[in-house]
Amino acid sequence: MSEVVLRGVTSTSLDAGEGVIRKVFWRLIPFLFLLYVLSYLDRIAIGFAALSMNKDLGLTRTMFGIANTVFYVGYVLCEVPSNLLLVRFGAHRWIPRIMITWGLASAATMFAVGPNSLYALRLLVGIAEAGFLPGILLYLTFWFPRHWRARATAIFMVAQPVTIAFGSSLSGLVLNMHGLFGISGWRWLFLIEGLPSVLLGIIAYFYLDPQPSAARWLTQEEKARLDAEFAREASQVTVSTSIWAEMRSAPVLLLCLAYFGLVTSLNTMATWTPQIVSEVVVSRDNYVLLGLLSALPGLVAAIAMPIWSARSDRRSERLVHYIIPTALTALGWLMVIAVPDLSFRVLGLVFATAGAFTAMAIFWTVPPAVLSDTGRAAGIALVSSAGILASALSPSVIGALRDLTGTFASGLWYATILLVVSIVAMYAVGGRRRNGRAA
Repeated sequence: MSEVVLRGVTSTSLDAGEGVIRKVFWRLIPFLFLLYVLSYLDRIAIGFAALSMNKDLGLTRTMFGIANTVFYVGYVLCEVPSNLLLVRFGAHRWIPRIMITWGLASAATMFAVGPNSLYALRLLVGIAEAGFLPGILLYLTFWFPRHWRARATAIFMVAQPVTIAFGSSLSGLVLNMHGLFGISGWRWLFLIEGLPSVLLGIIAYFYLDPQPSAARWLTQEEKARLDAEFAREASQVTVSTSIWAEMRSAPVLLLCLAYFGLVTSLNTMATWTPQIVSEVVVSRDNYVLLGLLSALPGLVAAIAMPIWSARSDRRSERLVHYIIPTALTALGWLMVIAVPDLSFRVLGLVFATAGAFTAMAIFWTVPPAVLSDTGRAAGIALVSSAGILASALSPSVIGALRDLTGTFASGLWYATILLVVSIVAMYAVGGRRRNGRAA
């Protein structure tokens, strides 16, 4: 396995040349960032749509939670197959396919007329979008050596809090289009936030290259430098088990558990933040105000992620850089639970959001260090599937707890406990690596 470990990651020489990597960075990351913005926009759109959609379609919070759950059921069932097909057909073909089909399915959500049709449409969106995030994460390992991955991954994943920041404000404005041409505001929301994915998917087909050797925008010398760096990293990796055995290994299963706990909080933010804020806002029909208040946590997270990830790269350390923001997330949820005051609740959401997104950027530098080259595609997809499973369960669990107790406190306790589990699991991965046991 790789020499890279959670505590004290081995530094690499800059054999590939900083100039070459920066050229790759500016070619790929802004475009992939934009694709991820559109992907995550769909996740938060339904949370804002719920402010008026639930009443129009006769949805309880439990039903709304189920609508989110069926999305992730479709996603998780197709996650690993999608990532393997990405390897088979190439990211330059498969990622555009994902975008076009999910954009069409997401826009079609505007035609929902009741709970059952909403469930069916969200299931289709989940199937269509399956494999996008792990596919991109795998794609980044084809282009960036280890000493750049935390920064590249963090900048790419900043798309999530950025989407929360601007998408929340945009969603609030779009909901105010209610009645335009006789169409409800939430239906406009799905249409306006779905169709751009189709357009970007078409552009992605012509823009993305499968790997550095096929990139016409790199010189032969630049390709040779990248190839030399990846060859040097590959020489540090030994494969002693089959892919299946590797996927069943303790470190990989612990990573699945850690990611499950972290994603429960991430999904809770994406799904329930508008309704958590609306509980303590006097004018609940002021969608613009709700959008602006919901945007603040994402804005802070977008600033924190690249700063913390760059620090992790400089210090060649992952474990502590994961534990601190995860603990901050738990503190944020406790603040939301403890004080039903608007300013205190928003501050708690800021801590929870910034902590969780920052922890996620650090987390995704770890699986490539634990997995061999041959097991990387399936392993990343498996870990990602654990997160999708968390996303499938948490909306229904938190929605049901909200309907049962009348507040979000019990659901947030559920998320907080799973954060503690995540910290323990990640620490166990680091302990196994330090003790020299097989990964």
